[in-house]
Amino acid sequence: MSHGLLPSFGRPSSTPWPKLRAGPPFYPQIHQSSQVLLPTELRCSSINHSQESYGSVSPTSAPSPSRFKVKFQTLKGCKLGIGRFPDFEYDATGGSGTATGKADGPTDELTTRFETESLHIPPLTGATTRFLGFPLPPLLEIAIAPEVFEGTINTRSGKVELQFRARFLFSIGKLYKAPPLVVETNLTSEESVGSIRRGRGERLGREGRCSLVGVAAVEAIDDVFMNFFLSLPTECIANLNAKISIAEAE
Repeated sequence: MSHGLLPSFGRPSSTPWPKLRAGPPFYPQIHQSSQVLLPTELRCSSINHSQESYGSVSPTSAPSPSRFKVKFQTLKGCKLGIGRFPDFEYDATGGSGTATGKADGPTDELTTRFETESLHIPPLTGATTRFLGFPLPPLLEIAIAPEVFEGTINTRSGKVELQFRARFLFSIGKLYKAPPLVVETNLTSEESVGSIRRGRGERLGREGRCSLVGVAAVEAIDDVFMNFFLSLPTECIANLNAKISIAEAE
């Protein structure tokens, strides 16, 4: 075909056209790479997003219940009463116990259980207890052996509810030991009411001080003297001044 038949586009017809040289074959690597990498990137991004979404609701990554250390201390100014007798004035200074408290989820209420082996409540003796203004007679002792001490503490409202069960052990030196009196009650910062006894506690204050009261039934035991002397069966009441300290567990 003659060059004269092609449009010159301003080029003189006498000027020869440049010759094209054969080069290496052209491959659309950019498009090929785009077709491979783009779906891969999207796929990885989708996997990562899916893993992050799953991780936020996975049971294994859900926040565990918050745990706290709880310390319980008994104070002076307590009162114990049984039947229709006047109350005993009881100084419980030195009593203490520790426990681990647990809060399930966003709540101000702690569930706690004290280890009874480490829970100490001072016995009623002439040094700690007075009746009608006089100390208890020499050798007379009423030991308290806790068996259950557990419940809830609301750190916002200050309300305390602790289930308490213990054996009260009466003795006069080596001369006399009565069968244990089992007492079970709910020590509360609210009101406790029985058929012949009643009392009201006080909620936790800023320093952790509170007053816990509990009325309980006392059944007759296998001891004629104690049943007669205490008019069993009857009711008893405990009014404990205490301090409760709460700190986050390490």
